[in-house]
Amino acid sequence: MTLEARLRGIVGSTQVLQGGDLSAYEVDWRKRWRGRARLVVRPGSTEEVAAVVRACAEFGASIVPQGGNTGLVGASVPDESGTQVLLHLGRLNRVREIDAANLTMTVEAGCLLQAVQEAAAAQGLLFPLSLAAEGSCTIGGNLATNAGGTQVVRYGNARALCLGLEVVTADGEVWSGLSGLRKDNTGYDLRDLFIGSEGTLGVITAATLELYPQPGTVSTALATLEWLDDAVGFLELARSRLGAALTGFELMNRFSLELVRRHFPQLQQPLPGAAWTVLLEQSSSDSAEEAAQRFEDLLAAAFEKGLIADAAVATSVEQAKTLWHLRESIPLAQSLEGLNIKHDIALPISRIPAFVRATDEALARAIPGVRLVDFGHLGDGNLHYNVQAPEGEPADLFLIEREDEVNRIVYDAVMAHGGSISAEHGIGALKRDELVQRKSPVALKLMRAIKQALDPHGRMNPGRVV
Repeated sequence: MTLEARLRGIVGSTQVLQGGDLSAYEVDWRKRWRGRARLVVRPGSTEEVAAVVRACAEFGASIVPQGGNTGLVGASVPDESGTQVLLHLGRLNRVREIDAANLTMTVEAGCLLQAVQEAAAAQGLLFPLSLAAEGSCTIGGNLATNAGGTQVVRYGNARALCLGLEVVTADGEVWSGLSGLRKDNTGYDLRDLFIGSEGTLGVITAATLELYPQPGTVSTALATLEWLDDAVGFLELARSRLGAALTGFELMNRFSLELVRRHFPQLQQPLPGAAWTVLLEQSSSDSAEEAAQRFEDLLAAAFEKGLIADAAVATSVEQAKTLWHLRESIPLAQSLEGLNIKHDIALPISRIPAFVRATDEALARAIPGVRLVDFGHLGDGNLHYNVQAPEGEPADLFLIEREDEVNRIVYDAVMAHGGSISAEHGIGALKRDELVQRKSPVALKLMRAIKQALDPHGRMNPGRVV
């Protein structure tokens, strides 16, 4: 019996795709990574996932797990060999349980992030992980990459929002670690091994997630600034005035919003262009009047200290959504502008202004006319420091000819300022070789030992991370 026949027997013939147009599975979101799968298999349960993994192990086939295929580092598409089985988890999309008293919900890996948010909201609760791709990314992928998003400053990354996992191991066993416990000190934390492992150690099939009460009031505003140092000062002031109510503090440079204006002219921008723009949000259980007054007092203090030049406060839910839409449209606007060199970096917040100044200058010297799309989550030190070709230069040619040089300049500066080359996107295939240069030898040795222990035959998403 062939592997193809075995897999059809496990999941049904209609759930094994072979031949024809498989580009939805074989091409990544950035259209940068294009692979060729031996076949695509779409199991409908954890038991079917386990059986698929056992069959692949028996036939010596490697597996590439995939959720919404919204990743940015080439971790969720097959290579070009035509030998890998793409394991698509979209049919594992059930909400298994919501425990309102325990503030937890258990969902399967193929659930869309937006569906999880909506299921929590239907119970009057909040699942706070929020990404621009939430309408298409899945919980399994969010956990496999330890996704961040716009509310990390208050609620933490995906790792902080996950209490337990269900995982199919590399040999096809099921580890049922679903738990709603917040304290369980019984040995090594296996959950944390799989979160952020990008499918290289096992396949996440379900998770128990932490929920929060819905905030009573939400306040949202845009503010413009001339200097990046003032943005850091404004963040310090917001933390001192709002405390834990500060849930978002996003940063956008002038060119990032110019791209949004160019490609999405229908999106109204309420403030004139400025060197830097901050989008901040407060979520509070206080009365609307108390929350609004505290927010207004913060902005007034920021004006008085000379930290911000102008501000626009949303006066309705729809206006708040419009402000967030501006921020979330930057990646798509940049994609429409053309291929670009992306950097998802983390830095100590105090070092961000110095990093940006030094790196902007170094890139301008190396590539006159280079355009920088600098935006991200200032509240947790995560910048998307992206590099666009000079005006009129072919974007694809720029990527081919300049990527290595640009990466060296940016990553050297990141390391010099005590940062990380990946904040929330992961390593995948894109940064694997860079990781070898930038990670400590001891850390790499430990990572490889874990990989060898959990996947000794190297069948789980090979060529990614390590």
